[in-house]
Amino acid sequence: MEDDIPTDLWIYYCAQQLKRHWRTVDPEQLEELATDLACEAHLRTLSPRAAALKWLEPVLTPGEAR
Repeated sequence: MEDDIPTDLWIYYCAQQLKRHWRTVDPEQLEELATDLACEAHLRTLSPRAAALKWLEPVLTPGEAR
C-alpha cells in the first residue's frame, strides 16, 4: 500500500509514468489525469507507476507493461 507517499508526489510520479507512454500530450493534462487517478481508491493503493500501468492496460501491448 502506498498511502505513506504524499498525494502531490504520488500525482507527480504517476504523471511521469503516463508521460512515458504519451510523450506528446501536454504535461498539465497528464497531471490532471494523474490527479483523477489518485482519487480512485483501488489505484491509490498502488505505487504511482503501477497505478498508471494498470490504468493504461487497455492500450498497452504486452511488452510495454514492463
